Amino acid sequence: MTTTKVNLQEIKVVAFDCDGVMFDTRKANRAYYDRMLDHFHLPAMTDEQFAYVQQHTVYRSIEHIFQDETLRAQALKQREVLSYFGFIKDMEIEPGLILLLKKIRPFYHTAIATNRSNTMNAVLEEHQLVSFFDLVVTALDVENAKPAPDQLIKLGSYFSVEHSQIFYIGDSELDERAANQADVVFAAYRNKGLKADFHIDSLSEVESILNLS
Repeated sequence: MTTTKVNLQEIKVVAFDCDGVMFDTRKANRAYYDRMLDHFHLPAMTDEQFAYVQQHTVYRSIEHIFQDETLRAQALKQREVLSYFGFIKDMEIEPGLILLLKKIRPFYHTAIATNRSNTMNAVLEEHQLVSFFDLVVTALDVENAKPAPDQLIKLGSYFSVEHSQIFYIGDSELDERAANQADVVFAAYRNKGLKADFHIDSLSEVESILNLS
């Protein structure tokens, strides 16, 4: 945990990234993209490709994996056939998430800011989390996905709060850059290499930061 001068008493909104924070999506994401690659008789993702898809939108990920333009166009069409929805069950809820949400809800607005697109609502429904969030902002809801600050700025507008009153939990460089540009309070989850107001290794640490324990 990092010592910081931010005023936690002013926090009004607690927001979460999805992949890597709310869920361990490594199994689901690897299975999905490897299935798509296999369809085109290509080898499984490299470690570099996997790291990329863990952070970026599905469109950016397909562009990154399929460098050939013709093959990329075919892969984008194949996405319409190979739906991610069948892989949602393989997403694993991060330990402590539900307990944290239950403790947060009486005192703060809760939100999600994620580079997921049309799968996010289904993810929440599958894992029975819909009622825990006041607002969900995906890559489809803003002009620019992370690392642009659009999603976090949208949270401020929706809840009519200053950006400094938003506490955002993310795990990637894209989250760091978005938080920095939006000037929100940023907690880096299990990634000591990020510049953040706080570094946490478990979601339960948020309880202590916000004095909910």
